[in-house]
Amino acid sequence: MKQELQPHLLIVDDEQSIRRLCVTVGQALNFSCAEAETAEGALAAAETEPPDIILTDLKLPGQSGTDLLRKMKDLSPRVEIAIMTGHGSIESAVETMREGAYDYIEKPFRVERLRQLLQRMAEKVRLVNENQFLRERVSAETELDGIVGTSAKVQDVLRMVSRLKDTRTPVLIAGESGTGKELVARAIHFRGSLARMPFIAVDCGALVPTLMESELFGHEKGSFTGALRAKAGLFQAANGGTIFLDEIGELPLEMQAKLLRVLQEKEVRPVGSNEKVAVDTRVIAATNRDLEAAYRAGTFRKDLYFRLNVVTVHLPSLRERRSDIPQLAHCFLDRYAAGENVQIAPAVMKAFLQYDWPGNVRELENCIARAVALGDHRAIELADLPPTIRSARDAETSPQDATELSTTALADLERMTILRVFEQAGGDKAVAGRMLGISRATLYRRLKRYNIPLRASPKHVVENVN
Repeated sequence: MKQELQPHLLIVDDEQSIRRLCVTVGQALNFSCAEAETAEGALAAAETEPPDIILTDLKLPGQSGTDLLRKMKDLSPRVEIAIMTGHGSIESAVETMREGAYDYIEKPFRVERLRQLLQRMAEKVRLVNENQFLRERVSAETELDGIVGTSAKVQDVLRMVSRLKDTRTPVLIAGESGTGKELVARAIHFRGSLARMPFIAVDCGALVPTLMESELFGHEKGSFTGALRAKAGLFQAANGGTIFLDEIGELPLEMQAKLLRVLQEKEVRPVGSNEKVAVDTRVIAATNRDLEAAYRAGTFRKDLYFRLNVVTVHLPSLRERRSDIPQLAHCFLDRYAAGENVQIAPAVMKAFLQYDWPGNVRELENCIARAVALGDHRAIELADLPPTIRSARDAETSPQDATELSTTALADLERMTILRVFEQAGGDKAVAGRMLGISRATLYRRLKRYNIPLRASPKHVVENVN
């Protein structure tokens, strides 16, 4: 998302005087403006810098304004397009509104009429972007809850997120696959001062080697076979915001050198161009490798490592935070069996607690999703689990692990189960007791033991049980 205070306006008309008038009005409204004489030129310009608003003549040389409308809506559904038309083409202009045009304006138009139209379109763009921002922020906060736990290591991560959210310092997130590195990166971005600016996630391991430089830094038209138009790179797309470079250790050494230059000079040079483009982008990188060992082995640049490693956030593996497994399991169960009274059998939770989870939280989530899909939607049993996890229940645990499982994790399991059932019962104590298979008096004792507030009615009135 671009800076909301300066929408990007693209004017498409083969008459220079009309274009200049529209540019003058747009700039007076603090828009950034670009011009094109044809629909083809407009599409090429949109590849380099996507517009928020397009003002196009209906009749253009070559493809018409209606053709441009259809193609731009395919490329960018959120772009707002208004049609300029002569008196004899008003019916056609009205027809374009069925195709998705915002409005039309008849030539010759008054400057005030044009100004009002552009203001209305800019306000709609602002509202759409605001809604998108709020959805992304809610999504980021909801996803962050997926890694929240009571373990000390998770709390350390959350404290680091709080400290880093408003800084522009490069951040390196280290952790095994599946520990939630991108979720932490999104939390740093969306909970801080850059939240309204772009967040661009890049999987370095998935970039095609021959197109890696073009994807990151952009390219000029004709710079290589297939480069039919100029294209902005991902660093330019993230300008003013955050670029998240996942699995940074997968970049080849040549690309590492170019990335280092971007971090030092804060500018990129598109492929095939002699001009440099300034970028102001916060970099958050992530890796599941030991980059210190990699630079000592010569497979990762030492200078890039120290440039990225200003602040490091270490994410714990799931086996290092076993006490969080019951809470995570119930969170995923609520996601994949929402509104259903699906329980987790004690033998299943024991298997979860004994398993080493090489795929970490992602593997636990996939396991719950699989169990819900294969199960009877009443309870998750051992038969619903993958064979590797079923066999883990027979593994012996150390005395320390056994103590942790009996005193902490299993207590968490009971507390989470009671909380979940109590929510599903809408605060009705009798119904909750029947769902749990215990008496109302036993339910009261459990609520008091775990310090769970009693809701006396669906109106969420709190009753003190102490």
